[in-house]
Amino acid sequence: MAPPIRFGTLGVARITKRALVHPADSAPQVAIYAIAARDRARAESFAAHEGIRVVVDDYQGVIDHPEVNVIYNPLVISLHKVWTIKALEAGKHVLCEKSFALNAEEAQEMATVAKANNLVLMDAFHYRYHPVFERAVEIVRSGAIGKLEHVEGYFHVPVNDPGNIRMDYALGGGVTMDIGCYPISWLRHLTGEEPRVTQAEAVVGPPNVDITLVASYEFPSGITGTSSGDMAADAKFRAQLIARGSTGTLTVDNPLIPQMGHDIQVETATGTTHETLDRRPTYDYQLDAFIDAVLQNQPLLTDAEDAVKQMRVIDAVYEAAGLPKRGSKP
Repeated sequence: MAPPIRFGTLGVARITKRALVHPADSAPQVAIYAIAARDRARAESFAAHEGIRVVVDDYQGVIDHPEVNVIYNPLVISLHKVWTIKALEAGKHVLCEKSFALNAEEAQEMATVAKANNLVLMDAFHYRYHPVFERAVEIVRSGAIGKLEHVEGYFHVPVNDPGNIRMDYALGGGVTMDIGCYPISWLRHLTGEEPRVTQAEAVVGPPNVDITLVASYEFPSGITGTSSGDMAADAKFRAQLIARGSTGTLTVDNPLIPQMGHDIQVETATGTTHETLDRRPTYDYQLDAFIDAVLQNQPLLTDAEDAVKQMRVIDAVYEAAGLPKRGSKP
């Protein structure tokens, strides 16, 4: 009997193994049926190594495959909208990598098609489904650090290859689209509010491509925030979320991939505590949530509606930094 969720995957992006293939290995409800890539030989090699049943000639062939009912879209950001909408219009659910689209307008188009076809469309912010981030939300909401006043998110990782797709504006490049989008999402989801961008400053490398970008925010409740993304060649790795309250501070080291090691620290007048939780991969939790959404109609924390809100903030960050939003003519 065939599993109820049968993926087709577009391309052979490096993230595919971590985000889909490995989690699917331990999910009996899931099989990966078909794959295509611009270079068929690469698709055939990937399929042979990962046990994917069918290699087809192109992305449309994956979407049209009769055994496929779900599409994984890890293509470059500039191709997210067109291929996600093609999949949705073909009646296929979609797990779409972040950033979800080039801008909020594209994201809204994608969300509208998903809703019209009553299909699941998930923004692949895998961290959001892990117990470490759930615990951070719980600590803040419990009042353990008092009234939340300020939140900070940092994701810094060096990118040394000038040919990296993150360096290409036309493909949706820029640190904020691929690296800095995480701290923005952390702030939104920790506060449960949508911020107003008050200031942003960027260091630009290739034309209109932000290499570093720091933005400041104000939330409706009065909370302030800062996000920092950095992919400069000399950047020092940092993945950290800090929440400062009226009576204490929460610091989460590595909320992004806590399976690689993490620490949840709460500092108050009575002392400092440290906590570590599950090391099961974030991607496994993400696939669990996607399965529940498809098979049981369970709500997603990073659904298409949330993706539109996320892209609105990213658009506003670029505007505040004096850079064009992705997808617009510079």
